[in-house]
Order: sequence, then C-alpha cells, then structure tokens
Amino acid sequence: MNRLIDSVHQELLPDLQIESVDPHNPVQVRHIPDPWRLIGAGNYAVVVYHPDCPNLVVKIYAPGRPGFKEEVEVYRRLGSHPAFSDCLYAHEGFLILKRLYGVTLYDCMHLGMRIPKQVIQDIDFALDYARNRSLYPHDVHGRNVMMHEGKGLVVDVSDFLQEENCSKWDDLKKAYYWLYRPLFYPLRLRVPYFALDVVRMSYRLIIRFKTRCQRSLRFRR
Repeated sequence: MNRLIDSVHQELLPDLQIESVDPHNPVQVRHIPDPWRLIGAGNYAVVVYHPDCPNLVVKIYAPGRPGFKEEVEVYRRLGSHPAFSDCLYAHEGFLILKRLYGVTLYDCMHLGMRIPKQVIQDIDFALDYARNRSLYPHDVHGRNVMMHEGKGLVVDVSDFLQEENCSKWDDLKKAYYWLYRPLFYPLRLRVPYFALDVVRMSYRLIIRFKTRCQRSLRFRR
C-alpha cells in the first residue's frame, strides 16, 4: 500500500491530465503516465490502476469538481459490505479503493448477457443497507452497478449523501421486470451502444422535464 501511495504522489498525479468540461458528461482524459491504466471515467472523476497492484484502484477527482470529502464520508458510513468497495486511503482529491470486478448492467445489455434476478435483489439489499447507515442511494443506474458471478455490486456511491429523492434505480427495476425479463432475457438480445445512449439521453430529458413540472407546481402553491 505504501508503495502505491508513493507512486500516486510521485508518478501519477504530476503527469496526469484530466478535465471535466461538462458535469453531465464523462471526464476527458488527456494523458495517463505509464504504467498506469485507465478503468473508467465518470462525470467528476477517473479511475485508474497500477499493474503491480491490480486489486486496488485510484479514483481521482477532476480539478474544480466537488464530491471528494462527501465520498470519503460515504465510505466511512458504509464500512464493509460485499456489494460495495472499501476505501483504504484518501488524500487531497483521490481515493484508493478495493477493486470491484464485473460487467456493468449497461454493458450486459450491449453484450446480450443474461442478468438474473439475484443481481437485482443483491443491489436492492445493498441499497437498503446503505439507508440503514444514514445514507441516501442516489444516481444508481445501469453504468453504476455491476454483475459478477451472478451477484450484484454497486460501483459508485459518491452521491449517497444527497437527501433529495432519486428514482433512477426504481425506474431501472421497472424496465427490468416489465421489458427486459419477458423480451431481452430469453432471447439474449444485444442492444447497440448508440441505442442505449438514445434511451439514456431520452430518460434524462424526461427526468428534467418532470423535475421542472414538480418545481412549478410547488411554486404555484
């Protein structure tokens, strides 16, 4: 662990070039120094790993983006749970986390991989656990949850301190039981990424419109 921390400070951070241009789109990665490898990019941060420590990841927040302190607090409250990662170290905008292996449900749809009910149930139980730890599951969608060996995992917990209501996971479950199980599951249909992106963007527009309508009604009252 100490060697990894030293490598982050001495090799990774000085040469890493990332930028969050739009908070609604993934961080843009300009350069990652060797031998570090990119795992993924979220709207506020990127996740990388070092080949010498493949079971650990480093999550680094883009300059100017909030959420680091909040995420550290979320992991403190979560403690240890099999459906979540563990935060092993945190310092000035980056966290070292236990690596979670698996395939996001978003990618499962693209690959035609069957998603069993157990995965959905595991995630439900994990979110209930988080609520019991005074957290508020937020922004839980197909890119933030994974399947590994038939089990469900929650990858991103950075927004779990936001107390406002979020229906994304409930909406995803409805789509799973009403559409995916009867149609996609038995046929193992593959969905192109462009079609998934259209669904994602359309859903985002619907949520924004719904939120504006609710605010307008509250204002009129």
